[in-house]
Amino acid sequence: MSTKLYVGGIPYTTTEAALGESFSKAGSVVSTAIIIDRMTGRSKGFGFVEMSNDEEAQKAIEMFNGQDYEGRKLTVNVARPLEPRAPGMNRRPM
Repeated sequence: MSTKLYVGGIPYTTTEAALGESFSKAGSVVSTAIIIDRMTGRSKGFGFVEMSNDEEAQKAIEMFNGQDYEGRKLTVNVARPLEPRAPGMNRRPM
């Protein structure tokens, strides 16, 4: 079963392909996703990498957590499930 990792501190210029290529050094990467700000179209500096199994995910955490990646320090850990939000929680007052 695959394991999804949270990756924080991603440089804003990094692509999903480049992130996946780097993480493939720890094992088989199933998918990558860098979160993009809807308003600016720019990376928010974090994303997710899905590794094919728990062992490869743990290896990726050990290899990349706290390490410098293109000038920024990465935070890598197992992603938590998305918690449901109450309706309207994400809206800004006018």
